[in-house]
Amino acid sequence: MPDSLRKTITTTLWLAGTVGISSCGAHKVARVFNPPPVTAKAPEPIPPTPDIAAPTDVSFEPAIYDFPRQTDPSSRFPDLPPPRPSRAPVANVPKAPPLPTENPPVPSPKLAQILTPEESRRNTQELEQYTERVKRALATVAGKNLTQGQKDIAERVRTYLLQAEQAREQDLVTAVNLARRADLLAKDLLERLP
Repeated sequence: MPDSLRKTITTTLWLAGTVGISSCGAHKVARVFNPPPVTAKAPEPIPPTPDIAAPTDVSFEPAIYDFPRQTDPSSRFPDLPPPRPSRAPVANVPKAPPLPTENPPVPSPKLAQILTPEESRRNTQELEQYTERVKRALATVAGKNLTQGQKDIAERVRTYLLQAEQAREQDLVTAVNLARRADLLAKDLLERLP
């Protein structure tokens, strides 16, 4: 059979089958599937359980853990003295002043930086300059109406100045640092004035 004839026949049969299937689709009748009947089997008997005898040489005893011997915790605390009996309140009676001793205690020496004469002269000069500027600034501020913040700054300036004057004799370097702080705060206060 020639190849072209075989293709024609195959195409014709395919076309006829397609048309036939599609035309049969309009006349479909619903079919219900009925499975074949199943015959029930009788259940198989369960084999009896074999008798197992309990072992005679096994004993079940609870495990006992022996904790290390604990010491009494109260033995670690020191014995406290018995409470004192309550007494009635005593009025405040001034104590007698201590008796004077033969040698009064010597105050311990304070540590201070040892300065050369040149350093001492220069620090003294700086201290006097800062002190003069701070006093002038406080005199300028004295007659002004200040806000609460400005009053606080002025009070801090006075405190630093007083501390610098008190430290002048014991520690000149500390006195200069305190006076410098007072000077910086005084400048800040003067800049804030209207």
